[in-house]
Amino acid sequence: MPVTRPDARRLLDPEVVAGLRSMDLRARLVVEGFLAGLHRSPYRGFSVEFAEHRQYMPGDEIRRIDWRVYGKTDRYYIREYEEETNLRAQLILDISGSMGYRGAGVSKLQYGTHLAAALAYLLIHQKDSVGLAVFDDRVRSYIPARSSPGHLNVLLERLARLSPGGDTSLAATFHELAERIRRRGLIIIVSDLWDEPAEVLTALRHFRHRRHEVIVFHVLDRSELELSFRGPVRLHDLETGREMTVDAAQAGRRYRTSTRTFFERFERGCHEARIDYHLLTTDQPYDRALFAYLNRRSNLK
Repeated sequence: MPVTRPDARRLLDPEVVAGLRSMDLRARLVVEGFLAGLHRSPYRGFSVEFAEHRQYMPGDEIRRIDWRVYGKTDRYYIREYEEETNLRAQLILDISGSMGYRGAGVSKLQYGTHLAAALAYLLIHQKDSVGLAVFDDRVRSYIPARSSPGHLNVLLERLARLSPGGDTSLAATFHELAERIRRRGLIIIVSDLWDEPAEVLTALRHFRHRRHEVIVFHVLDRSELELSFRGPVRLHDLETGREMTVDAAQAGRRYRTSTRTFFERFERGCHEARIDYHLLTTDQPYDRALFAYLNRRSNLK
C-alpha cells in the first residue's frame, strides 16, 4: 500500500468524502490524496509509456537516469516518456435498490459513485476516454466514452444525481452492454453483485469474448460479510420490499458459510476468465480501491 500523509488519509475516509458538497471536489481530493501516497510507492509513471532517451542535463531528476545505458556507454541519459492517449474505459455502475444499503457508514451507492467519480477524474486527467453506464434492472443512462475536460463535468453531474433504483438484473444488463460497447477497451464494473453468480459470470465472459479487459469492484458493506447483528433481527429486502425476522446468532453461521462460498465463486470465476476481481467494503479509504485499479492496470499492460 502507498503511504499517505495523515491529512490526505483523512480526506480519503468515505464518510468525509460523502460530506463534501461538490462531486468535482470529492473526486479531485480523492485522486490527489491517492497520488500523494502513490508518490512514495514503487509504482510510478502509471499514465505514461517510454518514448526515447535524451542526454542528461543539469537540473534533471537523478532518479530518471537510465543506469543500464550508463553501464554500456559511460554517459548519463534520461528516459523520456509520453502520455498514453488510446485507452477507452467504460464505467458500469449498479444503482439497484440493494446498493442503497448502509450499515454504520456510507451506503454502497455513495461509495460506488465516489469511486466512479475518482476513476473518471483520474482517467481523463491522464488523457484517456471514459464513459458511464448506470443500471438496475435495465440500463438507465448511457454516456459514451470521451476524453475532454468538459466531458468530465458531464460524468460528475450525472453521478451526483444518482439514487437507488429497483430490482437487479446483472446478467441481462451485462449482455446488453457487451453488445453495445463495440470498440475494444477497459470495462470497470462497480456493483454489489447480489445476483446468481453463474449467470453473472457468463455475462462477464461476454465482455471478454468481445476482447475487452474487465475489472470488477465488488462493493459491500462490512455487515454484509458477517451478518454481525445480535438477537432477533428484521431483514428488509431493498429491492423486493419483503421482510423476515431471524435469530442473528443462528442465521449468522449459515450466512457466513453461504456468503464465503458466494465470494469464492466470483473470485474463482473471474480468475478463470482473466477478469480482475477486487472485493471492497464501504469502510475502506478510497486510495485502496484506486491502488487496486492501478495495480491491475499495470498488469494489463
